Amino acid sequence: METKSIILELRDKAGLSQDELAEKVYVTRQAVSRWENGETTPNTETLKLLSKLFDVSINTLLGSPRQLICQCCGMPLEDSTISKETDGIFNEEYCKWCYVDGKFTYSSMDDLINFCAEHMSNENWTSEQVRVYMKEMLPQLNYWKPSNK
Repeated sequence: METKSIILELRDKAGLSQDELAEKVYVTRQAVSRWENGETTPNTETLKLLSKLFDVSINTLLGSPRQLICQCCGMPLEDSTISKETDGIFNEEYCKWCYVDGKFTYSSMDDLINFCAEHMSNENWTSEQVRVYMKEMLPQLNYWKPSNK
């Protein structure tokens, strides 16, 4: 789905006119019209306001151009699982379990691996298989890269 259709759908769902939406995100009605006609797209600051207003990620507003994954645990992210900053703005880098109220849940890779081994093991993956997978995958994520520690 394209940005123009997404904004129109979200605005309609919220029961807002173009004027009302424009007022809430500090632009003109003509700007909203241009977005919905596909002539332009909102700038970064306006995308943040739209994201907060409609409670969707910027990635969703842009038509989900990329698959987001939590940069701490590797879980695929959707709007319902993306973390938020304390001001309510989406943080599209982390899931809502790894980053809560502006703070990271895990400071140790071993703590995360232990949690995942306990909760992800099932008839298809043993606890040890989960551990091996996580030990290989986690260091590739931004949160665990040595330059970030």
